[in-house]
Amino acid sequence: MAMSYKVRFWEIRERVDRRKGFEVRWTVDSREKSESFLTKGLAESRRAKLMTAARDGEPFDPRTGLPASELRALKQRTTWYVLAREYIEQRWDRTPGPTRRTLADALATITPALVERDAVPSAPQGLRRALYSWAFNKKAWDSDPRPEWQTALEWLERTSLPVSELEDPDLLRRGLDALCRKIDGSSAAAKTATRKKAAVNEVFGFAVERGYFGQNPLTGLRWRAPDVADEVDPDCVPNPTQVARLLAVVKDLPGRGPHLYAFFGCMYHAAMRPAEVMHLQKSQCRLPASGWGLLHLKGGVVPAGKEWTDDGAVYEVHSLKRRAAKATRPVPIPPVLVGMLREHIERFGVAPDGRIFRNGADNYIDAAAYGITWRRAREAALTLDEHALQLAQRPYDLRHAGISFWLASGVDPAECARRAWQSIQVLFRFYAKFLAEATHHANSLIEDSMRQWETRAAAERKA
Repeated sequence: MAMSYKVRFWEIRERVDRRKGFEVRWTVDSREKSESFLTKGLAESRRAKLMTAARDGEPFDPRTGLPASELRALKQRTTWYVLAREYIEQRWDRTPGPTRRTLADALATITPALVERDAVPSAPQGLRRALYSWAFNKKAWDSDPRPEWQTALEWLERTSLPVSELEDPDLLRRGLDALCRKIDGSSAAAKTATRKKAAVNEVFGFAVERGYFGQNPLTGLRWRAPDVADEVDPDCVPNPTQVARLLAVVKDLPGRGPHLYAFFGCMYHAAMRPAEVMHLQKSQCRLPASGWGLLHLKGGVVPAGKEWTDDGAVYEVHSLKRRAAKATRPVPIPPVLVGMLREHIERFGVAPDGRIFRNGADNYIDAAAYGITWRRAREAALTLDEHALQLAQRPYDLRHAGISFWLASGVDPAECARRAWQSIQVLFRFYAKFLAEATHHANSLIEDSMRQWETRAAAERKA
């Protein structure tokens, strides 16, 4: 935002109901600013200093209300810790709970690394917890941090590096390297490091907007995140026979099994994400007595944690992944899934809000609960060799299996991407090996067709 010379001052206002009862007020480019002081003398001194800066021709910053000289000094003193908290504060209200948690995790990881070179925290785990649970969680700011957290945070306030020093490539690499390690020093998953790096990059972009840098210092930095294995491993993806075996076991398991039979069926036959299945409502389903049906998916349920949501709810309902709020995803479903859903609704009914899948209290099905059922099904359904291959290790592998089966069946990749609600680029990146199999199948079809035409042409020549 451009600096402004349009500065006006008001008289000092006395407020007897406030501890700091004397308020200096001024406007910069019609934006009201104020500072409060304990005594009138302090307020008059501050007002005189600001007025002197204006008379001397200094421009003022409309965002902070400060003259250019004070703004420069402030930027020199601002530490990474202060900047990161400013970012959380301005981003919080327009950020869903799971993203808030992701940002806090990333900043809690890198912040202890961006300190003075010889500074070492006395309790690294306590500091990480204080940062994650309080410093980068705006919802917790209404109360003071725990005493042990306060000690750790005071240490960080003293040792956190000024933002002005973070253009040093060695310091930046030290911080980014921390994203690749867990608190115990072991290597973090590549996807975790990449996700945290993206969050940190947003904070540096925020710093550019605030004028701390001319450009993002991470741009062009010679540092490489660990490689992420995007491709789905065919050895881990169950084939239709193995899926049928797993689902049959789920259906016969005591307890939750019958309730989750159609749940897992949706993940395979409609390639649905767990969040989408949890949110599925009867009104979204066309389930004819025979033939193919249709699902109109409209969103998903994401676990956020009550510490990260405004209303204290454990779950948040989101739009379809990376889509507009009212976007819908039509997915044709085969007769077998139509039958599974019809049977489920007839046997178990629906929740008061129309959801097809629910727990005993009509709430959302917990990921830990269906994860336990899936592990029991794998133990009972798979052979030792299949276990060794980590076949269908996660329920999410059912979605991979469904999409892979479509591709192997010769379905056009663009149609697979549309049904799976992915971009064609993501489909080609994740399912490259299955696309290769589909290519071989397509080549065979083309060769068969060419042979038929050659046979026809030969017959015509003889005639």
